[in-house]
Amino acid sequence: MGALCAGHSRDTLDRFSDRCLHVSPCLSDPARRSTCCLRIALVMLHLIYLGVLFVFDKDLIHKTKEEPWYTTVYLILFAATLAQYFITSGSSPGYVVDAMRAVNEADASRNRASITSKQPASSKNGDVVIAIDRNQLGSNLQGRGTIAWTKLVMDMYPSGTSLRGVTCSYCNVVQPPRAKHCHDCDKCVLQFDHHCVWLGTCIGQGNHCAFWWYICGETALSLWTGTLYIQFLKSDISKPWWLYAIMILLLATLFFCLIFLLLLLLFHSYLILTNQTTYELVRRRRIQYLRNIPERVYPFSRGACRNLYEFCCAQRSKYRMEPLPTGQELEDKLRPYTCSDVLSCRCCC
Repeated sequence: MGALCAGHSRDTLDRFSDRCLHVSPCLSDPARRSTCCLRIALVMLHLIYLGVLFVFDKDLIHKTKEEPWYTTVYLILFAATLAQYFITSGSSPGYVVDAMRAVNEADASRNRASITSKQPASSKNGDVVIAIDRNQLGSNLQGRGTIAWTKLVMDMYPSGTSLRGVTCSYCNVVQPPRAKHCHDCDKCVLQFDHHCVWLGTCIGQGNHCAFWWYICGETALSLWTGTLYIQFLKSDISKPWWLYAIMILLLATLFFCLIFLLLLLLFHSYLILTNQTTYELVRRRRIQYLRNIPERVYPFSRGACRNLYEFCCAQRSKYRMEPLPTGQELEDKLRPYTCSDVLSCRCCC
């Protein structure tokens, strides 16, 4: 009888699981399923910290009635942080295959326009009709597009660079400088920084700015929430012991998260000001085009101010690729700063 009930329960669970996978096919992928669970856990964690405050902190409720702007600003920051989280997690880091497709399509459009713009030749005896095989034309344009991408990327490397050495063995695409294959996403990413487990996506050229703003918002929210928790513990309102235990446990957890967020924010701010990525900083000696460059030289940096401007404010193309610096540019970066360089803001531009 017990075995029969267990078999029936297992069949019911399997049917329920099949229905869930039918409604949401993405849940069939273990990686996406774990990412979805992490996102739910992160949102629930935020709601728990917010709910505990508004349920037990009577001073905050009283202050909300007297100064509603204070709580309104806090709730706006709370909602904006969660919105920025989902925006960042859903944004593309800038995949190499997408950039290659865009270059191929642009080159094919130019070639197609140049071919179709040619008027058919005419003579006195009549018009000359030229037949074009569309299948052959498409294959020619596709081949030209691939050649265009390869030429565009190879021009960013020093002459004599082997094509095989810059071709990804997984994607079989030619990688521009600063690109790397992500084994979690199974794609090559432009200006690869790292793969974020909590966001469930890579951080690269396309979403690094959004990632920095998310860290900034999360840090501010954690700091404000910690301040509210400390004020609640210091208040004169009588509290049961179990509430003290819960608040102290949540505050201790929030403290460690805040320390991590502050360090992460400072670290990525340093990367932005020097135009580096986490991958380039950690694996510098293993990256072929960075091995022979001294560690105190930042090959892609254009000065702190310009790096910051291009990262946050500059209007740039969706897929921006930076060529490797020339020998003369590296020598200029090796030259130490003088008083005249500081006065002329050489370190900023």
